[in-house]
Amino acid sequence: QVQLVESGGGLVQAGGSLSLSCAASGRIFSFYAVGWFRQAPGKGRDFVAAIRWSGNSTYYADSVKGRFTISRDNAKKTVYLQMNSLKPEDTAVYYCAAGSALRLLVTTPRGYAYWGQGTQVTVSS
Repeated sequence: QVQLVESGGGLVQAGGSLSLSCAASGRIFSFYAVGWFRQAPGKGRDFVAAIRWSGNSTYYADSVKGRFTISRDNAKKTVYLQMNSLKPEDTAVYYCAAGSALRLLVTTPRGYAYWGQGTQVTVSS
């Protein structure tokens, strides 16, 4: 069983930055991926970024490439999402997720068995 707690959301102006954290507890297997998804009101849950718990593999949605960076601190069992050059369309609830996430599923919610409660990110224009 894995528990995930997100933090770091808030209100920021367009062009600004925010850093999200996802603190994990429980057993994280080395082959697991930890991902960030987001859900805007009335829309589905979209993939943002993911990172493998071991190795250097990272994955990004095209909409955030070059603006967002995902990283991890294995000792702290924490995954970070640094978000720069934020746009109003980045406004959403951001969720952290963990799971076995085979390569073809790493960008889909189906790849993840464990989810956090979400944190709100609001970007004003």
